[in-house]
Amino acid sequence: MSVHGVFLLSIWMLCPSLLMSYQAPEDKEDIFTTRACPALLVFESVAYLEDMTIELPCHCKPEKVLSVVWYYQKYLGMMDTKVLTDFSGTAIVDSSKVGRDLELRNRFSIRLFSLIVFRVQEGDSGHYVCGTASGEFFYGYDVDIQVVREVLFPWNLVPLKQKQASEAKENVNTPFQVFTSYWPWSLCDRCGVKGEQTRVGLCYVMSQHLQVRYLRQSSNVTSCGSSAVPLRFGLANSHHRAELVVRSCHTPCPKKATTVSPERKGLLDFLGYGDPESPGLSVHYHNHPVGSDLVLSCPGMKPQHAVAWDKGSTPLYRSEFMEGLKKSSRMFIDVGHHLHIRLVHLKDKGSYFCWIQGKKAAEIKLGVYSRVGRMRRISDPEALFILKNILKVYALLTAVFLLIISVRFIWQLEEALTAAPAGALRNTPLSHTLTDRQGFPEFSALRRAPR
Repeated sequence: MSVHGVFLLSIWMLCPSLLMSYQAPEDKEDIFTTRACPALLVFESVAYLEDMTIELPCHCKPEKVLSVVWYYQKYLGMMDTKVLTDFSGTAIVDSSKVGRDLELRNRFSIRLFSLIVFRVQEGDSGHYVCGTASGEFFYGYDVDIQVVREVLFPWNLVPLKQKQASEAKENVNTPFQVFTSYWPWSLCDRCGVKGEQTRVGLCYVMSQHLQVRYLRQSSNVTSCGSSAVPLRFGLANSHHRAELVVRSCHTPCPKKATTVSPERKGLLDFLGYGDPESPGLSVHYHNHPVGSDLVLSCPGMKPQHAVAWDKGSTPLYRSEFMEGLKKSSRMFIDVGHHLHIRLVHLKDKGSYFCWIQGKKAAEIKLGVYSRVGRMRRISDPEALFILKNILKVYALLTAVFLLIISVRFIWQLEEALTAAPAGALRNTPLSHTLTDRQGFPEFSALRRAPR
């Protein structure tokens, strides 16, 4: 028997329980085979708020398909179709570096066949189809991204309700009715201290004339921006928008778990989870240059979650830092729960805590540094600003130079006409007279002889 055989036999004799304890995992049921794809491609109508990060699952696909490609069309039948693929999900997108001005191709990721779009914008509304590169289509979505018309607090909630009641009376005789459908109130976004609750209200329309190709929870109700709404209703460019309601709350924190053992505490400290008050709190580090904008997103948050932000021990309440409340504020929270910092200063460095569903979820340690000797590109906002000002100064100097030349020419012309004798002006070209007055006697020979 070989040496390897003796070694394996000795392990089997000494540790039979170790070898017999392993069992191969049973084959799990494929979730994609439990739902059959529709014979005719239909679209599931969904609606979200702007700036949210949304996930569109590919609910069905053949078992043999190992990777999917997502397609996007603004309107059905358009020739401009965008192909969204990141090579089977191998591309990683950092949501903290995703801005509103980026194109759709730079704000998505595919994970486990689901399409994730970061910070959706109103222009991202349209049709999304899950399929393959060969042109097979499995499942589709009709996505309606709505912009918040107004953030409602207790002090401005009553006047808006009165306005909505008057608008509802005006739409009684129309073939459709527009109303606001509210999500349930979120959980209190903090515990143990004063917190806030939010409720999203989306614009919906009720009618018996909706397109039948779009799947809805109710056959006669869909969102205002859905393609199922006939164009003759005129809702595409209407004033109907989404709403966000905010109110204060206070919830006690749940009882803490049992005391962590010293061995586990040492392991948590080594892994970066060493906050004794929040044992499961993850710590993230981020460095950012001075003078540029920054967007922070809480790891693991979803559109339906209640999210809150603290800077150190100071809570950042929406009633003070909601986007649009203060035009001059450098720090604000958008409707998608992202924390924005405009033109980062050195004083902005420190620890930022985010809460999810009333529990502290993560700590982001922000470091701020000054950029020295960085090679600027022509596409940088700072470079474009400087270039624009340089061109303005150059245009101003050019205009001043032309003005001085024109004034000097006119002055010389008038002086020549007033100082020269009438006969000389009749027999001498104007250019010769000007050159003589400027002190160039060599041009005097070019004068014409008197007739």
